[in-house]
Amino acid sequence: MVPAAVQLTSTVVSLSPVVLAAPARAVDLQLRISLPRTGHDLPILLLSHGHGASNYLSSLEGYAPLANFWAARGFVVIQPTHLSSKTLRQDPRVLHAPGAPFFWRSRPQDMSYILDQLPTLEAAVPELTGRLDHSRVAVAGHSLGAHTASMLLGAQLTEDGTKVSLVDTRIKAGVLLTPPGNGGADLTAAGAERVPFFRYPSFAEMTTPTLVVVGDEDLSPQFTVRGADWHADSYFLSTGPKCLLTVLGSGHLLGGISGYDAAETTDENPERVALVQHLTWAYLRTALYPEDPAWPNACAQLQQQSPALARVECK
Repeated sequence: MVPAAVQLTSTVVSLSPVVLAAPARAVDLQLRISLPRTGHDLPILLLSHGHGASNYLSSLEGYAPLANFWAARGFVVIQPTHLSSKTLRQDPRVLHAPGAPFFWRSRPQDMSYILDQLPTLEAAVPELTGRLDHSRVAVAGHSLGAHTASMLLGAQLTEDGTKVSLVDTRIKAGVLLTPPGNGGADLTAAGAERVPFFRYPSFAEMTTPTLVVVGDEDLSPQFTVRGADWHADSYFLSTGPKCLLTVLGSGHLLGGISGYDAAETTDENPERVALVQHLTWAYLRTALYPEDPAWPNACAQLQQQSPALARVECK
């Protein structure tokens, strides 16, 4: 589905690396900031990378197909390099930091810290000065990044018998791209051992409006005894308002969202990427600007023109 009605609003300006001092962190926080060249009162979109096999896509260098699309259509997209990134693995300060290798707790903390430091970023980066709308903030993440985003949106997990909440109420909407699902008996023994923070999630507290995006062929036998439906649990086990976009024939990378021509994309399909780009943008646009019909229009267009590519349900 190529959305002919949606045109580029501006040339994209991409700034990288923008280094944000973070004294409480193992290393300072490196960011890529992508934004339209023109415009004011721009909404903010935090984008959390996954934990894939590539050396650089799991960092501020990844997810250009999404970041560029969203920025060209009015968002200020901020991408941190989380401590889990392979680009930092050789730094002994990171290698031996608490939480290695996945850093599940520090990842959402990175995002909240970025929001804390927006005035600092605006003062240091002239392209941002006076152009941000601090009241309209969203978060998106892929795979492990979707786990990060879900916690910011209200999901919790239990560690050592204690429920952990890292929700950030400044975030008004989110997109979870192929997120991990339920724990307990739904996990393989190896998955529970390798990623212990997957064991006891709770999506009931994730009340922030969210679009969950899954592929109906996204099998993860390394983590779960279930099929591709496992990735949709954050939709079914949370309360509304939520929507679920199921991309048909798609695997974990939804046609190739993590980078242009990424080798690990097992289901490379530019049409799927275009669909995910457009529908995620439309959802966030309407979630942050309820008077904007971008999301219902995009859903109607999908149903009328490309029902074989994907399906949408909401609650």
